[in-house]
Amino acid sequence: MAVTQGHGNPRWTRDETLLALALYFDVDGKVPSPRAPEVKALSEILRSLPYYAEVAKQPTFRNPDGVGFKLMNIRQVATGKGLGNVSSMDRQIWAEYGARKDEVHQIAKAIKAGIATVGSEQIPEIEQELPEGRVLTAIHIRRERNPKVRKMLLDDRRVAGFRCDICDLARPDLEEPLQEAIFEAHHLVPLADAGERKTKLADLALLCACCHRLIHRAMVAKARWMGLDEARALIVPG
Repeated sequence: MAVTQGHGNPRWTRDETLLALALYFDVDGKVPSPRAPEVKALSEILRSLPYYAEVAKQPTFRNPDGVGFKLMNIRQVATGKGLGNVSSMDRQIWAEYGARKDEVHQIAKAIKAGIATVGSEQIPEIEQELPEGRVLTAIHIRRERNPKVRKMLLDDRRVAGFRCDICDLARPDLEEPLQEAIFEAHHLVPLADAGERKTKLADLALLCACCHRLIHRAMVAKARWMGLDEARALIVPG
């Protein structure tokens, strides 16, 4: 059995576990040798994650042996065979995505593209990490906070009046700058589908800050993307 000296390494994140699950699906549940090209490739990707700049300098961090052990852990959760010492993250990701193979591959592809997009940029601490993991959540937040995107949406809604697309909150009695302060831009396109395309008005919803926070919290709780209709049924009474 391969031996890793990775004691003291950080716990595996959602991003990493989703990438490992995608590889597990690729190899049809078989655990390849740490010397296998696909295992080495995943090790390199994990070591390039932007929030691991310092720890990735350690040769034992997410090395091919460690990737092999992670695949064994996922196999144990999936089949009940093998070592029983698996993490709560392994169980959680399998419970959420074990039957969503195509979606896992789509998310993994988006995470890899996101790593290239972020590069060496430091990812801030995230209060509500969406189901697709920290990298894609950080990119999503950065897009929603882009002042140009928000201005484009506000300019489009200015004539008709600002109104939350979920709860219908509107405050036309306030001065326009105060009205604008109520609202935020929310991206409607799931993180794994967004890619690097230019944001269009059709990709956006105007939400009050409360509903925006609630829809993000609901997506975290349900571990999946949520559209406006479902969010409205959940948030708006009656």
